[in-house]
Amino acid sequence: MSLTETGPVPAPAIDEEEAARARQDRINRIAKWTLPSAVMFFTILAWHLYVTINDIPHYVLPGPVLVAQSIVNDWNLLWPAMVLTSRLTLLALLFAILGGVTLAVAFTQSRWAEMSFFPYAVILQVTPVVAVAPLLQIYVDSAFVAALLCAWIVAFFPILSNTTIGLKSADHNLQDLFTIYGASRWQRLRYLAAPSALPFFLGGLKIAGGLALIGAVVAEFVIGRAGTGLGLASTLLEASYRFNFGRLYASLILISAMGVVIFAVTSTISHLMLRKWHESALKRD
Repeated sequence: MSLTETGPVPAPAIDEEEAARARQDRINRIAKWTLPSAVMFFTILAWHLYVTINDIPHYVLPGPVLVAQSIVNDWNLLWPAMVLTSRLTLLALLFAILGGVTLAVAFTQSRWAEMSFFPYAVILQVTPVVAVAPLLQIYVDSAFVAALLCAWIVAFFPILSNTTIGLKSADHNLQDLFTIYGASRWQRLRYLAAPSALPFFLGGLKIAGGLALIGAVVAEFVIGRAGTGLGLASTLLEASYRFNFGRLYASLILISAMGVVIFAVTSTISHLMLRKWHESALKRD
């Protein structure tokens, strides 16, 4: 009895198009981090060379080395200020979420409520916060609360507007289906309107996060001029009065870093909540 000899199993053919796509994906993943890092590195290098070669005085434009030294040497002053600005920003964003979502739900459940209060929400949005801050400082005893109200005013409208649009954007065919099955208002809100509004809300959240920081900084500037120091913006203002430009730039860099962190966190939250079902976050092969 003879056994049929079997040779080695041939390796599966490699699809050149898939291999090229895989290489491009790897390059894109690497470039996503290396390119911004390279741009930052060469920008700081050019800044350092410009200041050094032209012998620019530190009170005109401090070099990156001086700014880094100021961050290290003044950290005991900058850290509490950054914590306070962060707390102010996060509280303003939290209250903006609570107030904006609550009013958005009220607007979609009651046409009378929307007609009564939405114009005043628009007025809050279009009124410059720099004009409101001095008035709040007069009528509110606590400087922190006055700054919190200013930051809340700025961050509130994007949450309200986006969530309202989202709650109204549910598919009309699905609305008819819910009507056929006799769904209650709560069921419509929970199972239809809320999922439809989630991408809009998360988009508004990313906008409101940055605006809350801007509102906090503007409020600190206005209140800081009255001699009431709060956070990083007040520290920056005081440093400009003392011509301490190293500390001034250090405060500015920390404020920018806070904004980047807020955007990164809100973007991550948006991706995690939408990545499995929404078109804006699904990955295509």
